[in-house]
This record gives sequence, structure tokens and C-alpha cells, in this order.
Amino acid sequence: MASLDDFELRIMALEEKLRPIADRPVDITKPGWDVRLRQRQHPLDEAGIRREAEILLEELISFYQASAEESRHAVRKLFGEYRAFAWAASLPFDPTTEESFRRHVILFSMKDQGSDSRDALLWLQDLCQKARSAGVNAAPVLKEVAAFSSEWNKYGMGSTREMLRRAC
Repeated sequence: MASLDDFELRIMALEEKLRPIADRPVDITKPGWDVRLRQRQHPLDEAGIRREAEILLEELISFYQASAEESRHAVRKLFGEYRAFAWAASLPFDPTTEESFRRHVILFSMKDQGSDSRDALLWLQDLCQKARSAGVNAAPVLKEVAAFSSEWNKYGMGSTREMLRRAC
């Protein structure tokens, strides 16, 4: 299994390619800005790193799920430090099975609310809605992942652990 140092080096390489895309300004004063934004390629595709990023994410998810709290905290810290990578990091499938839902929720836990707990809550609600629409029993997965998620109330809207428990 890869080490935290290896993960960080790989994330740094992806961050370098994603940073210009993440930092690109969006002029919301021009009509049609939202349409143009939706029509853009996914950042992983635009940077030409989708496969590499998805492999890394799968490895990180497995590592995070199997690790002790100290290592999980270090993974969350990587997502906090490498913001362009965290912003673009996504899984290629909808949460329509218990296992795919689990992987999405673990990614949610690793991102630890990102830079805005409101966006995180909307993302979590969307994940749960898609899973439930597909017939996935979301509550056990949410409880499972909540048990090893952060207890830090970063933005005053509750910790990631609390968000997952409330979503149950």
C-alpha cells in the first residue's frame, strides 16, 4: 500500500496541472456565464489527468477506510492543502449501489467539508437522494463512515461526522 508521502507527491503533481483551471476567473457579470460554465470540460478531462486522478482517488479511499485516525487526519489535511485537487477530485459513477455510495461518502469524509460547509451539505443531500432513488439503504453506510470522520466543527455548522449522522 502507498504511503502518505507517496500520496502527497502524486497529489502535488495533479495539483500543478489543476491549479490554472481552478484559478481561472468566471465573470458572472456577463450574460450566459452559467451556461458557459456548465459547458466546460470537467477539470480532470481538461487537464488530461482523469485516469491518473481516479486511480489515486481509489487508492486514497481504500487507504482512508482502512487507516487509523492519525492517517485519516493526514489525508483530510492533504485535501485541505491541495485545494485544486480537492475541488476537481470526483468519482466517475453515480452512487447507485451500496458500494459506490460508500466510496462517495468516504470521499465526502476525506474532503471534510472543503471550503464551504453549505456546499458540502448540498453535495451530501444530492448523494443521499441519488442513492435512495436507486434503492440503496443509505443509513448504515452513513453511520459507518460517520464513525471514522472528523469531529472538528470547521465552519460552525457541525462536523463532518455530525453531518453524516444527521443525514441518516
